[in-house]
Amino acid sequence: MTKIAKTIAKAMSKSKAWRVAGTTAAAVLLSAGVAAAKDCGKASYYAQSLAGNATASGEPYNPAEMTAAHKTLPFGTMLRVRLEQTGEEVVVRINDRGPFTPGRVIDLSGAAAREIGLIRMGVGRVCFAEIDQDEAAAGSKPAES
Repeated sequence: MTKIAKTIAKAMSKSKAWRVAGTTAAAVLLSAGVAAAKDCGKASYYAQSLAGNATASGEPYNPAEMTAAHKTLPFGTMLRVRLEQTGEEVVVRINDRGPFTPGRVIDLSGAAAREIGLIRMGVGRVCFAEIDQDEAAAGSKPAES
């Protein structure tokens, strides 16, 4: 997270949560095109049939990788995602845009969804927060094959 984003997040954490686009956001980056650094809402996952299709970042979708789609976070942003129903967490990298289904805040790869138990549900409530590369490396779980 940038220094400006950290400053904003710290200031906002001392106040009530803000409502942003229908989801509760504890930290909002105030630059155009950048979304909440922390957010909660409905998550879904990519269909297996999309394997190999190009993502918005240009890389092919690989259901075995820990990746995700978000509408505005920059490509390469690392997030820790927690499924509220199971309490399980996974670290993902943003490499695509979406979801485009109203009411959803993030789409996970098949491996990420499986890791937290979302596959069984199809759609579930998650909370996620941006993390730095060091934290991502320390908290990553290997994809199951």
